Amino acid sequence: MVEKFGYGIDQLTIDKALKIARGQIIGILSDDIKSKIEENFNAVQSIANGDKLVYSINTGLGPLCTTRISREETSKLQENLLKSHSVGVGSSISHEISKLMLILKVHALCMGVSGISLQLVERICWHIDNNLIPLVPEQGSVGASGDLAPLAHLFLPLIGLGYLSKEGSDFIPTHLILKEHNLKPLKLHAKEGIALINGTQFITAHALKVSEKLSNCLDHADLIGALTLESYLGSPQPFVEKLIKLRPHKGALIVAKRFRKFLEDSQLVESHKDCGRVQDPYSIRCIPQVHGTSRDALEHLNEKLLCELNSVTDNPIIFNETETYSGGNFHGQPLALPLDYVSFAASELGNISDRRTYLLIEGKWGLPSYLIENAGLNSGFMITQYTSAALVSENKTLCFPASADSIPTGGGQEDHVSMGSISARKALRIIENLEKILAIELLCAAQAFDFRRPLKSSKVIENCHKCIRKKIPHINEDTILSKYINVSVEIIRSNELLNIAQKFLEGA
Repeated sequence: MVEKFGYGIDQLTIDKALKIARGQIIGILSDDIKSKIEENFNAVQSIANGDKLVYSINTGLGPLCTTRISREETSKLQENLLKSHSVGVGSSISHEISKLMLILKVHALCMGVSGISLQLVERICWHIDNNLIPLVPEQGSVGASGDLAPLAHLFLPLIGLGYLSKEGSDFIPTHLILKEHNLKPLKLHAKEGIALINGTQFITAHALKVSEKLSNCLDHADLIGALTLESYLGSPQPFVEKLIKLRPHKGALIVAKRFRKFLEDSQLVESHKDCGRVQDPYSIRCIPQVHGTSRDALEHLNEKLLCELNSVTDNPIIFNETETYSGGNFHGQPLALPLDYVSFAASELGNISDRRTYLLIEGKWGLPSYLIENAGLNSGFMITQYTSAALVSENKTLCFPASADSIPTGGGQEDHVSMGSISARKALRIIENLEKILAIELLCAAQAFDFRRPLKSSKVIENCHKCIRKKIPHINEDTILSKYINVSVEIIRSNELLNIAQKFLEGA
């Protein structure tokens, strides 16, 4: 039986949000939530028919907040908001991120303080359940009044506009999809347009993918780093528990513990324990401190993300007919700063990985230059590090914190903005580059490991190396390596190595 998730009632987590997007959990609307939505909707209708001015219900938006809108024009205002705010540019975001935006918005709307109709919520759920996902351009949000432009595009299909796609298919005009399913565009009521376009769902959906991908990279960085350490004949001393406990940062403790497990009963470690090398370069010796700090950064993002997933981030908030509040819950700062922080963390993970790749190809400690026999005639893995260096440099240029900037918008009404949407997009791009950097280290470490035969490493390293060799051969002479880098990237994204390692880490 497929697990069910109650929008507006159950606690949404990173894992659950991703599983709903992938059809592994079904989101539902309980009777209690439906009643709560309808009660709150009726309160907004009373406000719209009354004399009291309430922002965006019977007034204009932003700097037009003092302009009264007649009762007859309230619906037109909400439709106009979707149209006028659909100013996004650039490539469309991924199908999954767009779908996550829908899921996050439904969960927030179901908390019953946004004043929307049940019919509107059910139509959004229809899009999720049928995997008919809107086209959303990636650029245009400043992350302050929520992600206005992306959310406007996301909800154009509700009024019959915009474009929809099933995963892997081309985008089709919404009206054709609605006709195919015998559905009509919705007529928006007072408050509904502003409730849809106010919120941090664009930033938050990107942050979900950032969290998932960076977590995967962190686990692989440890595993690949252990393979590099073995291939380089590095020392296990920096991972000794009593040493790490003298500076017990949480991430460092986790990384050191993982390495001790990875290297358990390794013949390679024993083979050179009296070799006379006092210390390894920092890129090996300081793995617990560097990898661990990146883990700490992700933990901070996850803490903020969990709060954001279960928050209401539109404006104004309607508790009942007499109690309404216009505030700033839509401001993206709570995620903008942590997303910039994890950008640094991901970039540094790539930076240290590139240094380890360099160590492997420089021809020391019994490894051939550029990890190839007959170097000179063959360039071997020399140029893989060029690609790694290029990606590391690109990531550094992407590390300027978007959240450090603010450009006033909305005629000065929105005079401080977070730029969190840019933080989110850059973080994801940095991590996608990181996957490739780690893939290059994996490729080189697997090649270097072959030169340590007949000695064996631990069970986990040996089994992971065997898995790699099923897909990537040992290279004996120059060949086109880009295809193997791409295979290595897919190995990382597939979690194959982590699944192998997991059984050896159980109880670690």
